Amino acid sequence: MHSNIEISCPWKILLGLHLDAEQFADLVRQETAMALFRDGKISSCMAARWLGVSRIHFLFQAMKEGANLLENNQDDFDRETSLL
Repeated sequence: MHSNIEISCPWKILLGLHLDAEQFADLVRQETAMALFRDGKISSCMAARWLGVSRIHFLFQAMKEGANLLENNQDDFDRETSLL
């Protein structure tokens, strides 16, 4: 099941970013998925599924953006390796 959310955005933002509404929606979705992952609110698997990419692709992108993939504890390691 999917939900659609409508966001109001001044046209000057779209113009300034050189994006149309669909491109802006994709950007918001990508940035939101990454932020929720970084904040520990969703898993890398859930974020990747939302974005329609492989988990490894998402994790590489997260690393490029400086996300801390593991908190260096056994629980995080076990949780992430169980998804492989």
